[in-house]
Order: sequence, then structure tokens, then C-alpha cells
Amino acid sequence: MSEILFLAHRVPFPPDRGDKIRSHHLLKGLAKLGPVHVGTFGETALDMAQKPALAGIAKTHALIHRAKPLPLAGAEALLRVRPVSLTAFEDATMHRYVAKTLTNHPVETIFVFSGQMGQYIPDGYRGRVVFDLCDVDSAKFEAYAEAGQRRWINRREGRLLAREEERLAHRADVTLLISENEAELFRSRVDDPTAVRLRPLGNGIDAAFFDPAPVALQPDLEEGEDPQLVFTGQMDYAPNIAAAEWMIEEIMPALRKTYARARFHIVGRAPVKSLRDRHGENGTRVWGEVPDVRPYLKSADLVVAPLLIARGVQNKVLEAMAMARPVVLTPGAATGIDACDGEHFAIARAEPASMLARIEVLLAEPERARAMGRAARRFVVDRMSWDGVEAALAELVGKRASARDAA
Repeated sequence: MSEILFLAHRVPFPPDRGDKIRSHHLLKGLAKLGPVHVGTFGETALDMAQKPALAGIAKTHALIHRAKPLPLAGAEALLRVRPVSLTAFEDATMHRYVAKTLTNHPVETIFVFSGQMGQYIPDGYRGRVVFDLCDVDSAKFEAYAEAGQRRWINRREGRLLAREEERLAHRADVTLLISENEAELFRSRVDDPTAVRLRPLGNGIDAAFFDPAPVALQPDLEEGEDPQLVFTGQMDYAPNIAAAEWMIEEIMPALRKTYARARFHIVGRAPVKSLRDRHGENGTRVWGEVPDVRPYLKSADLVVAPLLIARGVQNKVLEAMAMARPVVLTPGAATGIDACDGEHFAIARAEPASMLARIEVLLAEPERARAMGRAARRFVVDRMSWDGVEAALAELVGKRASARDAA
């Protein structure tokens, strides 16, 4: 098979956060189909230490340190009327790597992971383009604005990013969205939905890794008889911050009227100061980054995913389900997971009374909660494997779509 150029805005190693988990497994799947070249960015020392991992999977690679300060990217974006999120990832070295790779290697497919990397597709490239949008980022920025967060900036970002998303969808042979719901949302936002080819491609879960059987319990969550609630994720990400603060302010005070020593554990890297400052408030413990999230999940009485703004499939939910935990989540956090409310997880409206009610029912009926956890694990093992996702890649990067051949 001819060769593939894979472009990702974050290095796909280690697979330790939502977007990197997806890009990691997509890259592994593509590498099974033929030689892959990888252009990607790193920000931290850990990111930049991933060159051996890239060398082990890619024929060639460029791991470029991205150090452009956000204020500088914002100023450039304002002057050039571009989205900040594109300007932040604009880099001359990456342009040179792409041009050199396309000149020196028989690259038939460019696989673009995330909207930030679409700017690197040369205008004259005539091969196949697969654009993995994952979820509709422009809609996310609009939701931030509607929620009162930096209204002018987020409205502007949403508007300009929507133009770029539509441009890339027209440029691509196929645009991937993480769920049919996201695909429908995207169709509703383009001028001519028939002019773009969209396809849902969900996330998977490594159910062998997220298997509770061999995992030890987390001792700090085993003390006391009152319930332990766990929320996981990247804790400098705005939707996760908002969800954690909502739990602290709206749910935990009411829950502790019934369970005086109930605890809410926030587990995930890079918690912002506003969260760290709330350590101890209403039974909250902010852990920050931990070596392994699985013991925290295994020891939780409930896992919560109270996302008020959510796009795409939430890996944190799949991980908790694979660990056989009962999960209480909002409708947004359940998007793209074709499981049954009340059997595989418990969906609560994004309002305190509904969330509290679903939590308290499961806490009051531990056998029901355990049965939900067992059903959740069976669901992800049977329906949400990465093998199924990887199997779809052969078609996606195979024979060109008839529409592009005709053009």
C-alpha cells in the first residue's frame, strides 16, 4: 500500500488524555496498513521525550516544540482575522516537513487529526484527504460564549473556526465525527450539507487495560463508610473545571445532608488554581495527576461526569464503565455512547435536583449500583473496542471516493 502522512496537533504518546488516546489508536491502526509519516507538536518535556515512540511506529516523523505564547497567537489572529486556535499551531518548520515528505515519498493519503492541522494540507495536493474533526469545536466556543465565558472572544473564535471547519470538510474526501449526533450538528452548520461527506467514527476503549480484576484498591478511598464520588479528566480544560465547580457548589452540600462524610475526588492532571483552592470544601479532595487512575475508579462508589458543556464521546465515561463502575452523567457526557439509561449508566438532567436524585438512588441501592457497573463493563467489552475502530481505517484510506475521482 502507498504511504500515509498523519498530522496531529498533539503528539499521540503517551495516550493519557482524551484527544491523545484517540490519535494514538488511530495512528496505530494506520501503521498496520502501510508506512506512516507523522508530523506533530509537543509542549512539555514529557511530550518532547516521545521521539523514540514515534520512531518505533513511523517511517519518518517531525516532533516540533510548540512554544508560541497564547497572547502572541491572539494578537496575530486579530491582525490576520484568523481563529486563535489555528494561529497558535502555525509553524514554518511543520510546513517544511510536510512539503519535504510529500516530495520524497509516495504519500497517497493525508490523515488530518483535529482542525488545527488542516492548514498544512498544500493547495496542490491531489491525493486522498481524511479529516478527523472529532467534534465540532466551533460549537464548543459558541457554547462558552453563551455560558458567559469571554463572550466576545469565544463568539469570534466560534464564527471563524466554523468557516475553517466547513472549508476543510469541502477539501476532504471524508470528514470524521465522533458520533452521529456530532455529524448531524455539523450538517446543520454548513451551507450545503450534500457537498460534504461525513462519517461517524467513535472512540474505543482498551477493556483489557481498564479491567478491575487485577487492579488494587486506592486505600484513601476505602476509609470510612460514607460514599466516595470520583470525577476524572484534564483539570485545566474549561468544561471539566465547570463540571467540578458545579459538583462542589450544587451537589455536595445537599448530598452531605444525607451522607455527612461523603467525599468528592477530583482526579486529573493540571488542576487550575481555582480548583486547588477548593480542596477540602464540601468534602472535596483535589488529587491532581496520579500515576494510575484505575485504583481511584475501582474504589469509587460512584463515578460522575456532570459536564454542562460537552462535545463528542467522553473517554472518562468509557474508562469508568470498563472498570465496572456505576456512572451518573449528564446528557452531553452520554453523547455517542449507545448505552441504555438505567441499565448501563444513569443520565441526569444538567440541574442539581436531577443529578442529586440519580446519585442518591444508586447510593441507597448498592446491589443495583453493582449490577449497573457489571452491565457497563459488558457493554464496552462487547460494543466499544478499538479493534472495531481500527477496522474502519482500511476503507477510509483505501480506494479514493468516486466523487474525488470524478473531479
